[in-house]
Amino acid sequence: MSTPPKRRRARRATTVIALVVVLAALGIAGMRLWPGSPLAARAAARWENPPDLTGATGDPESSRAPSREPAPAPEKTLDPLPVRATDIKIDHTGWYSWALLDTRTGEMSGPADRTELSTTASLIKSWIGADFLRRSAEQGKTPSDSRMAQVKTMIRDSDNTAAQSLYEANGGSPSIKRLISMCKLKDSKVAADGGWSRTLLSPADITRLGACIADGTAAGPKYTNYLLGEMRQVRGTGDFGPRKAFPATEQKKIAIKNGWVDRQREQEYHVSCMAIGDGWVIGVMTKYDISKGYTYGADICEQVGEQLRAAAADR
Repeated sequence: MSTPPKRRRARRATTVIALVVVLAALGIAGMRLWPGSPLAARAAARWENPPDLTGATGDPESSRAPSREPAPAPEKTLDPLPVRATDIKIDHTGWYSWALLDTRTGEMSGPADRTELSTTASLIKSWIGADFLRRSAEQGKTPSDSRMAQVKTMIRDSDNTAAQSLYEANGGSPSIKRLISMCKLKDSKVAADGGWSRTLLSPADITRLGACIADGTAAGPKYTNYLLGEMRQVRGTGDFGPRKAFPATEQKKIAIKNGWVDRQREQEYHVSCMAIGDGWVIGVMTKYDISKGYTYGADICEQVGEQLRAAAADR
C-alpha cells in the first residue's frame, strides 16, 4: 500500500531539518578553527595550560625559566670577645659595681646597680682631653705645644694641674654637660660644686663614655687616634684595673683611664676604672672605707677583668 502524499511530504521536511541541523553544527565547529574567529579565542582559552605550567602557550616569554630571587647573603658572625659577662664574686667590704659594653652590638651587661653613681676622680680626664681637642679642631685652631704637653701629661701621668687648666679652657662645668649630651649618658650628673673630680658617673655610663671615645664622637676625627694612643700609654700609679688582667702583649692594645681619690668628707676611698678594647669597654666603680687606700679598689677592678676574661675562655 502506497504512503499518502501528506505523510511523504512530512518525512521529507523532517529529513531536511535534520540535515540543516547537522550542517549548522559542522559549520560552527569549523569556525572555531578559522583565524580571527571570535570563537577561536574561546576555544584556545579552554585548552591553554594551567597556571603552573609554562612553555606551551606559544608566548615567547613563557618558554623562559621562572625567575628566582637572589639568595640572601649569610649573616656575618661576630668573633667572640676576650671578655664575657658572668656572675662576678669578689670578697670585699664597701660597694662596687661594673658594666661591660659590646660596642659592636650595643649590648650592655652587668648587675642591676651598674647605674649607681660615684665620683670619677681622674677618670674624667679622658673626657677633658677629648673635649679640648675636638673643640680646637671645630674652631679651626691648632693647639700649642704647651697645650698638647698638658694633654699628654694629664692622660699618661694623671697630672691634676694640667687637668684643671684644660678644664677651665673647656669652660668648666658646661664641658660635663656636653659629655652627657654628646655621649648619651643616662645616669650621670655635673658635680654640685662644678669641679671635674666630683663629676658623678655610673659604671654603665663609664662604658658609654669609652664607646664615645672609641667611635670618634668625643675627640672628633682628627684627634681620636691620638687620644686613644695616649690612653694606651698610661703609666705609673694610674696603670691598674681590668687591663692588668690581660697578658702584657695585649695590655698595650687596651686604652685606659682610672681615677682614685680619698674623700675626706665622706671618709671613703673612691676608685673608678675604664678599659677600652677592640669591640668592648669595661667600667668599674668602688667606694669603701678610706683606711684601705687606693690599691684595694685597684685590685677590685683587676678582679672584675680577670673574671670576665675567665668567662670568655670557658665559653
